[in-house]
Formats: sequence, C-alpha cells, structure tokens
Amino acid sequence: MINRNFFFDHTRMSLFNGKFSQKQVEGLNFILDVWEEDHADWDDRWLAYALGTTHLETGAEMQPINERGGFKYFESNYGPQGHNPARAKKLGNTQPGDGARYHGRGFVQLTWKNNYRAMSTHLTKAFGKNIDLVADPELTLKPEYAAEIMFHGMNVGAFTGKKLADYFTKNPDGSPAKDNWVGARAIINGNDKAPVIANFGKLYYAALSHI
Repeated sequence: MINRNFFFDHTRMSLFNGKFSQKQVEGLNFILDVWEEDHADWDDRWLAYALGTTHLETGAEMQPINERGGFKYFESNYGPQGHNPARAKKLGNTQPGDGARYHGRGFVQLTWKNNYRAMSTHLTKAFGKNIDLVADPELTLKPEYAAEIMFHGMNVGAFTGKKLADYFTKNPDGSPAKDNWVGARAIINGNDKAPVIANFGKLYYAALSHI
C-alpha cells in the first residue's frame, strides 16, 4: 500500500506549489486506488511515469480532460482534410468532423478513431459490458475508463508501439536495469516535452513510499 500521507505531503510541495484543489486530490487518489487494486505488482517507476504524463497532459488538473482546442484546430490536426490527410485516414479519421469527434481525451490524450475503436474492445473485455467509445467518445472521460486506457495503453504499447517495459526494467536483484525517463515519452508522443515529463515522473517517484 502506498503511504498516502507521505505521497501528498511531498507532491504538494514539489509539484503543486504547496496547495491542492479538491479535484486534484480526488484525481490522484483515484489513480493510486486503481494502481493498488490492479497493478501493485508492477514497477513503481511505471506508476510515477504515468502520473508525470498525466500531470502534463491534464495541465496538472489530474482529472480526465478534453484536449484544449476548437473544431477548426482539431480538424486541422486530425481531420481527413487537415494538414496530414494520409495519416488521418490511416488512423480511421476518414469523414469530415472525425478530427473533432476523436480529439484527445482522458488522463493521457486518446486520439484517432482507430484508437477509440481498439480501446472500446479492450474496455468491453476489462469491464464485462459493452463500451463503445466510437459511438460515444465522451465516455473516455469517465475516470475508471480513462485510468484503464492509460495503464493498459502504456503497458502494452497500444498508443505508439512503445511500452513502459522498453524504458524501465529491473535486474534479478531488484536494482534498476533500464531507467530511461526521457526516452519513455515515446510511449505517448515522440519526444514532445520529454525532459519536462521526465522531471515530473522523478518527483512523483520520490513521493512513492509504501506502508
């Protein structure tokens, strides 16, 4: 079990300028709850890196959010008539409006229709009920779905083909083998803001202590 008092005391000062909002506390607790229930046997650096990614991608809100931007912005970046139509169509955004409909959402920003479809399949199996993110993309903002998308996607490489185990592993004695905090950004988005997220991740890792 993660020592929550230690965790919040340390992250409050190192990552939240000495003060939390209630929503930030709720979001952090939710992610920690999911981790303890489903992934406690994983490397703590995986949790820390996921938290660091969430910190950046939600603007430190620590809640599932809609990517910031309007219809024109999303269509330009993700639409079939935007600045990269070949990529848009390859990733399932084939119709006008798909770029806006399948913009980024979640703790980490799930984008593209094909990814919404793939995560629908995974969530349906994981939760034992039909979950269709393609038909209702806003479901991606439900914390339980957003957390599962984040941990599953980063674990298996569902977003880019890169996964947590490509960057963080341990030796048989438990000491770190791979420990690439900067390179791990490729799990989500190339090298965008990689040093910033690496720093966030290390600060979260320093706050993880077990009872």
